Amino acid sequence: MLTRWQKMAAILTAAALLNVGVEMALAHDHAHDEGGAAQLTLNNGKKWATDDKLRLGMNRIRDALAAELPAIRAGKIAAEQYRPLAQKVKEHVAFMVQNCKLDRDTDAMLHLVLADITAGADAMTGQGGSEARKGAEKIAHALDNYGAYFYHPGWHGVKPVY
Repeated sequence: MLTRWQKMAAILTAAALLNVGVEMALAHDHAHDEGGAAQLTLNNGKKWATDDKLRLGMNRIRDALAAELPAIRAGKIAAEQYRPLAQKVKEHVAFMVQNCKLDRDTDAMLHLVLADITAGADAMTGQGGSEARKGAEKIAHALDNYGAYFYHPGWHGVKPVY
């Protein structure tokens, strides 16, 4: 059982990570020699390996988005109602960043997917200059990319939002 101070420390740590922004947590040096924008690719024709923590986090993001999709598709979700979904998504991204252990190349590919997921969450909270619904679409697309480029037994994405 956690003491009151341990609980408070855990809450403050999580809040600090989310306030700094997940982009900062994702800010690893993934520079490419050619200096161009990084692109998702397969690992010599095969999907990239995943670990349990990554799979858990991605399942949680997919499930959180899927739970809201009927209302999103029906246009029955107001802009401010996207905020709790965006917060959940950012928490799951932070969990993966803190807990999954991947080799450098796999990690670099994963961060491309996570960057799109984070950008979608930011759009849902009004930080990306886009409409909230477009943020949900961006996350759905990133989840499809994850399934196309990463080995995750039993993975299924979500149907597009549009």
